[in-house]
Amino acid sequence: MSIKIACDEYVSKLTDLLIGRNWVDVENATNTIFNAWQDHQRVYLCGNGGSAGNAIHLANDLLYGVGGKSGIGIDVEALSANPSVLTCLANDIAYEEIYSKQLEVKGKPGDVLIGLSGSGNSPNIIRALETGNNLSMNTIAILGYTGGECLGVAQEIIHFPINDMQISEDLQLIVGHMFMQSLRRMADGQ
Repeated sequence: MSIKIACDEYVSKLTDLLIGRNWVDVENATNTIFNAWQDHQRVYLCGNGGSAGNAIHLANDLLYGVGGKSGIGIDVEALSANPSVLTCLANDIAYEEIYSKQLEVKGKPGDVLIGLSGSGNSPNIIRALETGNNLSMNTIAILGYTGGECLGVAQEIIHFPINDMQISEDLQLIVGHMFMQSLRRMADGQ
């Protein structure tokens, strides 16, 4: 019986956040990504824990899934995907710099950085967004809980006020899949 209650509560929390929501923030971020794609800019994603896995998942979707009829996807990289780079930077510099140091080398003006953070308070995500801003990149954050410090750093915010990490991470993928399907339609001229 308690499993059913837990499942029902989970579904209720998730659907309450989705039903009737104004999606203009997702539309704006989709347009930012589309414009960067059309200008042959690169998109970077980063996160920690489950959000790091989501960054890798969404990078796959943006590389391959958005191509539509042309089959040409977005130049995209999940900064969380290379454990050698991550452990080197964490060990030699600081864990807070694992994404910002990568961006200092790779990021270009007009590129897009999408930071995924359940709490919005992860120091390495905050530093990555700050670095992206300093490099004249377009910075987007997908956040849960109160949105944390990232609210004041990212240029574009997609915030779901939910104090539940698993639902926050689910919402990162939902928004990412919205990006993918919308971008595919845009690529096909729909």
